[in-house]
Amino acid sequence: MKPSPALSSLLLLAALPLFAQNENRVQRDFRVEGESLKACGKFNFGGLTDCGQTLVTGQPMHITVGGLAPQDGQAFGLAFVEHKNFANEWRTTYDIDGQATLNGSWRAGGYMKAYRLGGGNTYTVAPLFNLYSQSISLTRVDYYGLGPNTSPLTHTTYGFSENITGVNAAIPFTGSWSPARLALLGELNGRFPSVRPGTDSSIPSIGRFFNEATAPGLTQQPSYFQASEGVHFGPGLFKDRLRLDYIFQFQQYVAVGSSQFSFRRWNADFNHEIPLYAFFPKKLAQKYYQNRAGALIYNGPDNCTGSNASRNISVARAAAAKPDPARPCPIVSTTQKLEGSITLRAFISESIANRGSVVPFYFSPTVGGSDINGNAMLASYPDYRFRGPDLLLFRGTFEHSIGKLPVGGFFSVDEGKIALRRDDVSIDHLRHSFGAGVTVRAGGLPVIYFLFSWGGNEGHHTTATISPTLLGGSSRPSLF
Repeated sequence: MKPSPALSSLLLLAALPLFAQNENRVQRDFRVEGESLKACGKFNFGGLTDCGQTLVTGQPMHITVGGLAPQDGQAFGLAFVEHKNFANEWRTTYDIDGQATLNGSWRAGGYMKAYRLGGGNTYTVAPLFNLYSQSISLTRVDYYGLGPNTSPLTHTTYGFSENITGVNAAIPFTGSWSPARLALLGELNGRFPSVRPGTDSSIPSIGRFFNEATAPGLTQQPSYFQASEGVHFGPGLFKDRLRLDYIFQFQQYVAVGSSQFSFRRWNADFNHEIPLYAFFPKKLAQKYYQNRAGALIYNGPDNCTGSNASRNISVARAAAAKPDPARPCPIVSTTQKLEGSITLRAFISESIANRGSVVPFYFSPTVGGSDINGNAMLASYPDYRFRGPDLLLFRGTFEHSIGKLPVGGFFSVDEGKIALRRDDVSIDHLRHSFGAGVTVRAGGLPVIYFLFSWGGNEGHHTTATISPTLLGGSSRPSLF
């Protein structure tokens, strides 16, 4: 699928303010980045480290590396990142990127954020607005049928493309004085999906085993108007020894001209993070340990310019700090403090279709390996192994750095299931999976996972992946 006119329009809109108002800034940033890249000519460890840091995290232009979706390989491309600070402490960021994989899959998008500094990693008193348009084309997505009891013998594949153009916002309605940290969430999207036959010669195409009855939406993919409303609840309890991250969301998918494909969905996501060293005496913890802040919601997918917001630094203080514009991300270092955390998650998603309507198979969530957004669920099973309109997942993870190296140990336990009816979403007959391996976390560089997963009844699964969210930034729009 070629990038849509909406994507082109968004890229133009995002670029106009930069060149109309910030031309001097952009020119300066290119010059500074060019000077920083001179380190590439120095054949020593320090020079190569500085060169790599600039190439992968520099601004306004840097190389991007990450996964588009399971089975489509790692993508490589370029990203253009800029921002503008205003006197009233509002900031706008612009993130335009494009990546492609060796199997012909690609993604291109433009993302603009507007927010007031001081918000941090969670929504407190600072509203956040996002405008985006993203097009993606995936050569291979696997399909085994719908429901929890499908057979590996019906393994097929299809190609999938989608443009998502829209806006979302998070509006806090409690102040920094409140421990509740509540925010209203809203979203308006146009979705333009397209399904095509699979091209992998070793796997049958989806049309060989399935039809419109067993894969709803296979022969027709209408455009969608998709809206959602929700609430975010993210307090830190017991002196920040337990960090909650709860999201309740209700979505409406309205198929334009094809009401039989319209449906609704509600999601409830309960995340609990336990920073291990929050229990240590304060002086000891500050000296030897640190607790990861997690993804910064004020960053775009490819930039670190929102990192000052995570520290509640004002525009004036950020300017006084004089960060290196060529390398705004944290410096890669092998002398980091120790860090570690335990995360517990419970997630439920249920879809509602009126009589005579169905949920298209390409908009149904999956468990097994990783889903189309790159989220690991029951990783011992093949990617996309079980698919259906309703999902229940319990997931626990433990991660800890190894010494003071930029690597860590990882362990996970998953319990989950897919259901065809909401009445079947229960805690009985859950499938399980265990995972262990090594992670690579180097400052602002991509997160790399080397994992071996086992459990269930279909063998084991070994994966080496780069996180789809680079530089600790916010995620891209969900593909379903």
